[in-house]
Amino acid sequence: MNLENLLHDRLAPALEAVAGRPADPAVRASPHADFQSGAPLALARELGRPPREIAAGVAATADLSGIAEIAVSGPGFLNLTVSDGLITGTLDRLAGDGRLGVDPVADPARIVIDYSGPNVAKEMHVGHLRSTIIGDALARMLEWLGHDVVRVNHLGDWGTPFGMLVEHLIEEGGEGDHSLADLTAFYQAARAKFDGDDDFRTRARLRVVALQSGDPMSRAMWRKLVALSERYFLDVYARLGITLGARDFAGESRYRDELDGIVTELAEKGLLAESDGALCAFPEGFTGRDGGALPLIVRKADGGFGYAATDLAALRHRAGNLGADRLLYVVGAPQRTHFAQVFAVARAAGWLPERVSAEHIGFGSILGADGKMLRSRAGDSVKLAGLLDEAVARASAPEIGIGAVKYADLSGDRRGDYVFDADRMLATTGNTGPYLQMTYARTCSIARKATGGPGPVLLTEPAERALALALLGFEPAVRAAAGAAEPHRLAGHLYGLASAFSAFYERCPVHRAPGDEVRASRLRLTALTGRTLHTGLFLLGIEAPEQI
Repeated sequence: MNLENLLHDRLAPALEAVAGRPADPAVRASPHADFQSGAPLALARELGRPPREIAAGVAATADLSGIAEIAVSGPGFLNLTVSDGLITGTLDRLAGDGRLGVDPVADPARIVIDYSGPNVAKEMHVGHLRSTIIGDALARMLEWLGHDVVRVNHLGDWGTPFGMLVEHLIEEGGEGDHSLADLTAFYQAARAKFDGDDDFRTRARLRVVALQSGDPMSRAMWRKLVALSERYFLDVYARLGITLGARDFAGESRYRDELDGIVTELAEKGLLAESDGALCAFPEGFTGRDGGALPLIVRKADGGFGYAATDLAALRHRAGNLGADRLLYVVGAPQRTHFAQVFAVARAAGWLPERVSAEHIGFGSILGADGKMLRSRAGDSVKLAGLLDEAVARASAPEIGIGAVKYADLSGDRRGDYVFDADRMLATTGNTGPYLQMTYARTCSIARKATGGPGPVLLTEPAERALALALLGFEPAVRAAAGAAEPHRLAGHLYGLASAFSAFYERCPVHRAPGDEVRASRLRLTALTGRTLHTGLFLLGIEAPEQI
């Protein structure tokens, strides 16, 4: 049950009666009461009346019988104390509800989520971590709420880098079996030759033409690179507990045959103009540093296609062929302008109908202790496998180490940067993954040692009431996190729940409770806490071991 919504609905008529028009009660959880509304303060200036007078009128008019007590506090706040009967009755009903009171949405949408997106023939590095973890948490939450979620892993598998790499492999006779580490080294060598050898640069560009034209040998080597890379990616995803699978790979190459058509259709609709030999779109409202219109390059001067063309083709496919209602692109914050332009051009072209929303789910960077982008001692990007190896080696178990890394990422607002601090994220106290996992394991331990079963909830101590209210906050936390695409809202709620349980555990003995009824009640509170933590951690993609 969403108590905020219930109180909102009960307060709204009273506030409307006092204000003379519909007004939002804006009910929120508060440290000063179970819930609080500051609506009287917001209305005071408009109505020309003292906020306490407005609050008193609402308190006298509101029908909260059987639900809550209301009192005016401070300069005009409405403090709401929920009745014990409502809390206990709701928790007892949740005990028999496999979904903990979170019903599937009434009107499910088809949601396409683009996340992870590593590059073929390169090892995944720390820069891929956030997209992969955040995207997967969103996919899990939205799917659990009943939406039809389509996962898309938009691989970088086409264009000049592959002509360059294939040409290098042919010259080196490198057609044997290789690891991704080998290919990463080959790519670095090929890049060095491309940048410093005019003849190799020419051959690499010709190899791109051969690859794009369907040359059998070039295509065969390219397919080998893709297959090897995909196996490697799937191994990383399995280690991280990511739900992306082989069916979700959708590289840039998928749209290669559509790119000429993209250019033709945009040109016919008057959306392209030539600029320094390139064909560009100039969506309204975007300006460069010089104050001039900012171009979105669809076809480069040399006739090749860049990210804009493949992103437009992918968007047209997702909105049209896949029938998406909502598109989420989980890509780093620096790409904000790029996607805003892509969305604007797609709208103008008619490929992104008004009924379909498109959102760039941006995120910040992972920083080192020096506050700069996380790098290896040699100054290179940190390999993702190495980062995970470090976390697992320092943890008591693999699921603790991996969970610590994932929770550290998901517990903060995705828009901000965060410092990768293994000591802090592996701590068993504070807002960390291990703390939540240990709290869940504690609930399991209590259940294993119980001599009787759970029974109706009784609220005999303040810590029991605080825990009960935290349990009832799960449903709004899940919906808020999924709706705003902000996993930290759910992570923060789970930390609050774990903290409430820890206080309950310290102050309210379970096995040595004063009487069978109180013990049965505390066992129910413990069981509900365990189920809620387990479900919440699952939605974040974090394992919840029963013993640590």
